[in-house]
Amino acid sequence: MMNVQMQTINQKIASEYLKFFYPPLRTEITQLSSQDNFAGIMQATINYLKKLLHESKVNIIAHHIKLMEMIYKGGDSYVKDMIENLFVRSFESFKKHAKISHWKLLYQYMPVTFQVIYNDQRKQDKIFFGK
Repeated sequence: MMNVQMQTINQKIASEYLKFFYPPLRTEITQLSSQDNFAGIMQATINYLKKLLHESKVNIIAHHIKLMEMIYKGGDSYVKDMIENLFVRSFESFKKHAKISHWKLLYQYMPVTFQVIYNDQRKQDKIFFGK
């Protein structure tokens, strides 16, 4: 077995992955990346997935969530924070706007890593906001 140390994924590398994973957003991601606006890139991917959700393309969204988890797992602390606080945070809004059956499927397909983060966030929100 090869023992290759994976390079930590910083926002620049993450942006390159996302350009590849989201061809329709390539121009927008390139632009935002040149401005070091990783939060903007996260928001663009979320908006795109919301559009897919509107079109009931649950399996495509599930695939994109898995790809994001790959970036998350290799990410540096900044990339991880951004994915937790923007991408995973957006699941609450997905849940609100999805058909119940679609949300259940999405949650089922969701990598355990993200399920745990999502559920922790919901617990925190209950504590802080009484939601």
